[in-house]
Amino acid sequence: MKAVVIETFGQRPSLMNVPDPSPAAHGVVIEVKATGVCRSDWHGWMGHDDGVALPHVPGHELAGVVAAVGKDVRNWRVGDRVTVPFIAACGSCPQCHGGHQQVCDAQFQPGFTHWGSFAEYVGIHHADLNLVSLPETLDFSTAASLGCRFATSFRAVVDQGRVSAGDWVAIHGCGGVGLSAVMIAHALGANVIAVDISDAALGLAQSLGARATINAGHCADVPGAVKDISGGGAHVSIDALGHPATCAQSVLSLRKRGRHVQVGLLLGDQSTPAIPMSPVIANELEIVGSHGMQAHRYGAMLGMIESGLLQPSKLVGREITLAQSIDALINMDKFQSPGATVVTEF
Repeated sequence: MKAVVIETFGQRPSLMNVPDPSPAAHGVVIEVKATGVCRSDWHGWMGHDDGVALPHVPGHELAGVVAAVGKDVRNWRVGDRVTVPFIAACGSCPQCHGGHQQVCDAQFQPGFTHWGSFAEYVGIHHADLNLVSLPETLDFSTAASLGCRFATSFRAVVDQGRVSAGDWVAIHGCGGVGLSAVMIAHALGANVIAVDISDAALGLAQSLGARATINAGHCADVPGAVKDISGGGAHVSIDALGHPATCAQSVLSLRKRGRHVQVGLLLGDQSTPAIPMSPVIANELEIVGSHGMQAHRYGAMLGMIESGLLQPSKLVGREITLAQSIDALINMDKFQSPGATVVTEF
């Protein structure tokens, strides 16, 4: 099969022919129909993730068709349309038994712990636990974004942020995760304040339901601006970018007893940001992490999509070829066009 292969961290990957995967007894092989290019893939290419071993095939936002089935798989057949959370669980550890597969102790992460979906085929373990059936009405390019950025945002807003109608929600960073969070929070009836340094991204956020926008490149005091707009601060503030500056700004944007949700990854030399703990203590703020979403929670999200309340198709930007994914990947820290970039031609 054709695949994008990383041989040296931080160096340009190559498009190669590599052996096709075979399904584990409990797994499947998926023919990839679409895969997103995500900032998490960039972190993996840079070597910021200790779980990545070289040579390596990146890619974790995927949708496709089951091409081969392991002998112990009961619920899936060749030809089924599926996606998968970017954290696939083992089903046996205490976290899985508690329903928290997104923090599985023995998790399988395509594109990180194992070869991923920048390829014609990808193998997925523990298929009966981890695969999610796709409605026929959901196209593959839209479905590809669900496994990471959209599902991650859904859990961050709904489960971890506990956003309710009427809440003020500040979202720092309007890339794929941030724009998804804008749409989801707006659908829940929240008043969304979108923060970014790109007018184009902020315009897209406004079209997705943001009530107000702040260009952080032109604003000397982002937390102050959030408090002015919201009348005292956000009930929930989300760092969707993953940077020490946006993390601190998110915490400082909260009203008393507000919740900061850290969903953007802080890796490498940014992994230990300074947190303004004085207001955390004085104002009884909550700091909550959010990492992916369990397969069993997809039903709630897909139900909102099928009803039209959520429209993730609006977040799909460029569709590119597998060969073009190399430039898209290595340039993610320099330029990101509004909307998700998705590989749809292999």
